Amino acid sequence: MVAFPQRVAALCLVLLAGGCAGTDEEPGTFMPSGKLAVQPYPDNYRADILAFMHTYLNDLQSVRGASIASPEQRMIGGRSRYVVCLRYSASGQGDVASGGGERAAVFVDGRMERLIEKGRELCTGATYTPFPDMEKLVR
Repeated sequence: MVAFPQRVAALCLVLLAGGCAGTDEEPGTFMPSGKLAVQPYPDNYRADILAFMHTYLNDLQSVRGASIASPEQRMIGGRSRYVVCLRYSASGQGDVASGGGERAAVFVDGRMERLIEKGRELCTGATYTPFPDMEKLVR
């Protein structure tokens, strides 16, 4: 029978050895936060944004002048992320997003993670194209 301190020491060695198994520089390896080191392009970014906006906006029919930029890699919190910039106006009363503006949708592992309401800095230099699908959202 192995004594308790020896078991603990053996377990610590196994855990330490497991932590050295990969590096963040290898494509497809996981970083400590559980996110991929090399971010995949968000192929379904338009559908993901529409699904999110359907729940985010209180008055879907008030959206006007919607435009979208293609995904671009930006540094957020010291990590490379795909960001999709949006512009629109919304005139709905009591709407969280009343007035619209410039927003930045952040994608992690190919999926939308969050929407940054004040996306002006992240969206500097973005090239927008019309996004009529967002104006057609209805409940």
